[in-house]
Amino acid sequence: MRYRSDKVSIADFGGVGDGKTLNTKAFREAIFRIQHLRRRGGTLLYVPPGVYLTESFNLTSHMTLYLARGAIIRATQVSLNIFSIPAFPITITSPRGAIIRATQDTWNWPLVAPLPSYGRGRERPGGRYMSFIHGDGLRDVVITGENGTIDGQGGIWWNMWRQGTLQFTRPNLVEFMNSRGIIISNVVFRNSPFWNIHPVYCSNVVIRYVTIVAPSDSPNTDGIDPDSSSNVCIEDSFISTGDDLVAVKSGWDEYGIAYGRPSSHITIRRVTGSSPFAGIAVGSEASGGVENVLAENIVLYNSGIGVNIKTNIGRGGFIRNITVTQVFMENVRTGIKITGNTGDHPDNRFNPNALPYVKGITLKNIWGVRVQQAGSIQGLKNAPFTGICLSRINLHGMAGPRSPPWKCSDVSGAATEVSPWPCAELTGTQQSGSCASHF
Repeated sequence: MRYRSDKVSIADFGGVGDGKTLNTKAFREAIFRIQHLRRRGGTLLYVPPGVYLTESFNLTSHMTLYLARGAIIRATQVSLNIFSIPAFPITITSPRGAIIRATQDTWNWPLVAPLPSYGRGRERPGGRYMSFIHGDGLRDVVITGENGTIDGQGGIWWNMWRQGTLQFTRPNLVEFMNSRGIIISNVVFRNSPFWNIHPVYCSNVVIRYVTIVAPSDSPNTDGIDPDSSSNVCIEDSFISTGDDLVAVKSGWDEYGIAYGRPSSHITIRRVTGSSPFAGIAVGSEASGGVENVLAENIVLYNSGIGVNIKTNIGRGGFIRNITVTQVFMENVRTGIKITGNTGDHPDNRFNPNALPYVKGITLKNIWGVRVQQAGSIQGLKNAPFTGICLSRINLHGMAGPRSPPWKCSDVSGAATEVSPWPCAELTGTQQSGSCASHF
């Protein structure tokens, strides 16, 4: 991690950590100073213990945002309906460190353009609300500290989604676009309005030693979503949210196909957590392609699906060379799911002939207890999934070693030492073809 010889405190710019004072001006002035003074080696912005209520703000290159133990950066809460809400802070105390807290004035939450690989907001047509902490076109940025907290106060956003009153797509908690050399470590992320950490069109990203938490019923609060990004390492973290813990993406239908930027060389290791959806996911928005993904040493519990590789007609793109190994799961609805019929479409202009190409999926050394359904692998009739390799997999049912049989269609590959035994489409213990080197 880069050492910054130049250091400033948010208090130097009028920041007050009382949980009531609005600190937007302090954060923006501090970052403006870092951007324009351009100290050799960059500058560290120190956030001392306290609760710092603020609206969204942009980071800049060559800076470290450092949250002390007991510091909280908290997003202001917003109300995007015509009726206003009282402007009072909602405090969530973290025993581990600082918190950054969002403000409650919804009218001041800026809008940004839709991502070109999505063509519109992920939830609603048109633009999207800017992430709470945002960076575009940056280099050499670190978010770290002593397990301080970045708190999105997402409850009101979740309720607007449930009530159907959102005008635009909800904001992520942290998003980097078109950036490289990003490190995020030793921070707690809490109650994101939407996805928690979203590196998109980025390279050379390290996310480690983070804690990401949100209620299990919070909608679409994915933990970490590397999206059309390369050379990403996610490790040594705990995630418990309302949607996929880690989901690798690369754009949506015709927009992702046209943008054509894959996600590649993604490493996920030593991640623990729970989710009503998937622990480790690829897709379903993978129209730019996903390749060379390694997930290992994963522990999942009380989850919907352990490993979920998902795409759909109209996605196009490819999913290839995916390896998931050394996984333990407990109390999971479905252990392994690979499917070609998941996910919606941005509009009706998608090409039904744009079929995804799925090949070279290796799943090995996976153990599960209290797994209701061992697995399901269902490809597409005109685009079968090939090179599906299963090895040393034991997924035990709710009442002992027996579990419902696998469901398979339009798939080919091989399996060895799998219990319960998978579908006939996988060629037994035959170690031939593209699977031989993976067993």
